[in-house]
Amino acid sequence: MKPLKVFLILVVLPLFAFTSMHKYYISVTQIDYIEEKQSVQITSRIFIDDFERLLRERYDESITLAEDDEPAIVDFYIERYLSDKIKIKINNEDANFIFIGKEYDADIMRCYLEIEDVKKINTFEITNQVLFDLFEEQQNIVKTKINSKQKSFILIPQNANAVLKFN
Repeated sequence: MKPLKVFLILVVLPLFAFTSMHKYYISVTQIDYIEEKQSVQITSRIFIDDFERLLRERYDESITLAEDDEPAIVDFYIERYLSDKIKIKINNEDANFIFIGKEYDADIMRCYLEIEDVKKINTFEITNQVLFDLFEEQQNIVKTKINSKQKSFILIPQNANAVLKFN
């Protein structure tokens, strides 16, 4: 009887612990205002597997990210989704970003976005709902460096918007 107890404790019990593990759903978006270039540069880091799951559910079940021969339609889907889920207002005016591209680094996808011809920022508003439609636990961390001031905040499905003032 004793070997059975040891077996249960050493083998079976840890299996139950791993099945109840909680995965964290987080993205990090860095926003930098480059005054000399009159440009807002945005880098959004998202876990590849989470974003791949979203693209498969939303657009095409056969999508696989981080492949060498990735079809061009993948960039179209990524740009379309980000344009739908990230909204920015600068000085109370809607600002449209350009999708520059993406790159993969281990299990992270970096998406590069840019807003051009930004002469001055008095107010900056962002709504970031990336992956909120897939994961209730999703948190989107936003870090900004605007007008030499650094600020960070966390956006959640119940509060997906932040407004920064620089007056």
